[in-house]
Amino acid sequence: MNVTSEMMANVWKVEVAAGDRVEAGQTLMVLESMKMEIPVEAPCTGTVVELLAAEGQAVEDGQLLARVE
Repeated sequence: MNVTSEMMANVWKVEVAAGDRVEAGQTLMVLESMKMEIPVEAPCTGTVVELLAAEGQAVEDGQLLARVE
């Protein structure tokens, strides 16, 4: 499943790495926008196949952040 950003923000913290096993609802990364922290959660249980955003990176609304299979 593709994990996308819900808004324009900066990637504040990445909490997983490619190859990590995650549970549905687990925080993959934390975005920061207007001094608010927004957790990005795994949509399903599976393995993080790819991370497409790094800490400090600015992301757009709808941008692909990660893939979980």
